[in-house]
Amino acid sequence: MYIQTEAAGPVMMRSPLGVRIIDRVCCKCFNKDTWYRGYVLLLTFLCYCCYHLSRKPVSVVKTVFHQNCSALPDYNSSDPTACDWAPFNHPNYQELEGSLDYAYLFAYAVGMFFAGHIAERVDLRLFLSLGMMLSGITTALFGMGRLWNIHLLSYYLAVQIFGGLAQSSGWPAVVTCVGNWFGKGHRGLVFGVWNSHTSIGNILGSLIAGVWVSTNWGLSFIVPGLIILAMGLVVFLLLPTDPKEVGCSPPDHHGQHIVDHRTHGETGYEDVSTHQVVPVVGEEIAPLMTDSDEDVEERKRPPREAEAISFFGALRIPGVVEFSLCLFFSKLVAYTFLYWLPSYIKYVAHYDATQSADLSTMFDVGGIADSLHNRARSFTQAVLQLVWFQTTAVKVHLPVLSCWLSARP
Repeated sequence: MYIQTEAAGPVMMRSPLGVRIIDRVCCKCFNKDTWYRGYVLLLTFLCYCCYHLSRKPVSVVKTVFHQNCSALPDYNSSDPTACDWAPFNHPNYQELEGSLDYAYLFAYAVGMFFAGHIAERVDLRLFLSLGMMLSGITTALFGMGRLWNIHLLSYYLAVQIFGGLAQSSGWPAVVTCVGNWFGKGHRGLVFGVWNSHTSIGNILGSLIAGVWVSTNWGLSFIVPGLIILAMGLVVFLLLPTDPKEVGCSPPDHHGQHIVDHRTHGETGYEDVSTHQVVPVVGEEIAPLMTDSDEDVEERKRPPREAEAISFFGALRIPGVVEFSLCLFFSKLVAYTFLYWLPSYIKYVAHYDATQSADLSTMFDVGGIADSLHNRARSFTQAVLQLVWFQTTAVKVHLPVLSCWLSARP
C-alpha cells in the first residue's frame, strides 16, 4: 500500500516557546527535518545523561559513610567510628547501605510500570520536565542531609524512594520522544549511538561526586541535583516531542516513505522494500501491481489515532518476554557495578574515595565502546557482549590505572 502526502503538508501543533524562537533563527539555513531530528536526538541524549548523572553519587559517597578512621591523617579520636556518618557507623553498615539501593530500585521498578502508561497518555514534554525537576530535588535533598546534620535512616530511605519514583519518568519519556522522531529504518544506528548516554552520565556523575566526596559529600548530591533540575527547565522550554509540533514530516514507521519529485512535475511514492518509485498521473496512483479491493478500501479510510497499548497487549508482542529476561540478567550485573564498584576498589585496592570514583568510570568507558560496536547488532548478542566487554574493561585497565593513581600527589 502506498501513502500519499497531503497537499497542505504536516499539521503543526503548539510548540514550546523556546522552539518557536529556534525555528525562526536556526531553521532558515538548514533542512528543517534534518535539523530537528539531530536537535531532538542531542537534547534527549543530554536528558538521560542527567538522569544517570544524578543517580550515580550514592555509589561514590558510600565509600565515606563508613571508613577506617585510624588510617586518616587527621584522626585524633579514640572512637573508631568518629569519622563515620551515622546511621552507617554500625557493624552492619553494608546492609544499611544496601537498603538505600533496594529502596530506590524497588520504587523505580514500581514507578516504571506506571510511568510507561502515563507517558503515552499525557504531554511528554511536561511529563519529562516535571520528572527531571523532581529527580533534581530528591537528589539534592539527600545531600542536604549532610548540611542539615540528619542521621535518621528513615530520612535517607524516604528520599531514595521518592527519588526512584521520580527517576522512573526518564526512560519511557525519552524513548517515546525519540520513537516519534525516528522511523524503523534508522533505529538500529540511532539507538546504538544514543544509548551511550547511560555510560556518559555515569562517568560524569562519578567525576562530579568524586570532587567533594572527601571534603563535603553533601555537594556530591546537591551539584548533580541542580544540574538535572536546570536540564528539566531546558526540556520544558526547548523540547519538541513530536514532528507535528514544528511542522516536520513524520518518520517512516511502517517500512514505506514518501519521495517528492515536485521539481520535476510529479509526485512519486517509494516502497523502501523494493526501492521502486510509483509515479502519479493526475490524482491517480499508477501502481506496479494491481491492489486488491481491501487495499483500496484501506486507503480510503481516514487515518486512525495511535492508541496506547496495554500491559498484557505488550506482553503478547513477539520477543518482548525474551528480551525482558535478557535485560533482567544484564541489569543484575550492571547495577552491581553501578552501586558497588567504587566501594570495592577502595577496600580492595586501598585507594581514597576520589581515586576510587575516578577509577570506577572505566566500567562505563567499556560500555560506551560496546554501545557503538553493537549499534546494528541483535539485542541479545549486544546484551551478552555488553556484560563481557564492560567486565573485561575493568580487569584490563585496573593495573594500568592503579599505577597512574599511585603516582598522583
